[in-house]
Amino acid sequence: MSLTTRGSSYLGKRARLQQGLVSTRAFSISAPRARQRLVILGSGWGGYEVLRGVDKKAYDVTVVSPNNYFNFTPLLASCAVGTLEFRSAIEPVRRYCPQVTAYQAWCDSIDFKAKTLRCMPATPPAPLGTDLVTKENIANELETRVHNKPFNLHYDKLVIAVGAYSQTFNVPGVKEHAHFLKDIKDARVIRARVLECFEQASQPTISDDERRRLLRFCIVGGGPTGVEFAAELHDLLGTDVKRHFPTLAKLARITLLDVAPSILGSFDRGLQDFATKKFNREGIQLLTKHHVERVEAGKLFTKEEGEIPFGMLVWSTGLAPNPLVQAITDVEKNPKNHSLITSNHLNVISKETGIPNPDVFAIGDAAMMKEHPLPATAQVAYQKAKYMTKKLNALSKDQQHLNPFEFRNAGSLAYLGDWQAVYDATEVEHVNTSGAGRTAWLLWRSAYFTRTVSIRNKILVPVYWFMNWIFGRDLSRF
Repeated sequence: MSLTTRGSSYLGKRARLQQGLVSTRAFSISAPRARQRLVILGSGWGGYEVLRGVDKKAYDVTVVSPNNYFNFTPLLASCAVGTLEFRSAIEPVRRYCPQVTAYQAWCDSIDFKAKTLRCMPATPPAPLGTDLVTKENIANELETRVHNKPFNLHYDKLVIAVGAYSQTFNVPGVKEHAHFLKDIKDARVIRARVLECFEQASQPTISDDERRRLLRFCIVGGGPTGVEFAAELHDLLGTDVKRHFPTLAKLARITLLDVAPSILGSFDRGLQDFATKKFNREGIQLLTKHHVERVEAGKLFTKEEGEIPFGMLVWSTGLAPNPLVQAITDVEKNPKNHSLITSNHLNVISKETGIPNPDVFAIGDAAMMKEHPLPATAQVAYQKAKYMTKKLNALSKDQQHLNPFEFRNAGSLAYLGDWQAVYDATEVEHVNTSGAGRTAWLLWRSAYFTRTVSIRNKILVPVYWFMNWIFGRDLSRF
């Protein structure tokens, strides 16, 4: 064999060997799969928990919410009277950036066929020279929309967790003259208004009748939110306000109104009676079976009592559908509250086909399961979000998640003031009990403390509780 032939044979074998190596390498190493885009609408109990738990290496996660934080709603009443500072009741969404893309915006519409979202920025520049602690400057959504340009987003998987708005039952004047308590911004405005009422009433030019009006605090809604705010406000009036405004504290009055025959209607009957007796003993006026007909500046009108003057009105009477949920027409909705109907696997159901959409899920106050309706509470939203996280993480690994959602009732808590609370576990499996008083208060505080998300707030909340117990609340208005 010649040298040329041997060389050609060698080069041929080498080329075949290299070709074999290349083909083997290409066969053994799979190409990286593109991550699916998961869009989460909302940063409340549902949306934020999904954001926390979803595998951010498996999904390209985008969060769209008008707030860039999560509200720990059970602590809002405490923040509204200064028992806790505002930042101890919120968690920032951008803690998970840059793994997550976050847009402070509203979602206005969803195209389920094209898998696109129409969004509007919710970040107007703050007007200079204005008091930012006013209802007008923290909630002027219409003006914000006028000066912003919409943008579109594509999704592969979508979680709708936009929550709900405060229900006014179309009572005239509520939006203009009442305060709500659903957001930390609401708590800030309420705190400022409470202190403002006392500062105004202390002026020497004010008549006694005007002082009594300014120091009458009305709360409409006898559910847990309204009851807890009344209790927290009573604690404030009986301690720090009494010390700093001794004369005015005697004129202060709390009135709680509700259309139901008793407060805390979702609780056990014995606990309702306990709460009613405690409030009556402490001088909190309960006007049950009362219907508010309209609200004007400084006064409300009921069918039963007529005119009731007030210095501040807090409205807490239930939930109204989110504008996005109202705008959606392609999926099944509850005819009464207009919430999105979902399957037991939390998929929205197409109105056209009656089949669950495998890529779109709805949780929280904006959704209701078709076969097993549940109350719109933080507890339900949180458990749905935990289920949703497991489901999404399984889908990212091409695994089936066949188990439907099951709600496990952990009971209900409500603070009544003066270190007392009520705990209703009559519907909790294997428990079926209830409690009231100091023991229930310890359970209430421990439950809220353990549920706070970050280690930072797990430290801040008990620290503020202890500091205010020792030094009292700060009554500065700024």
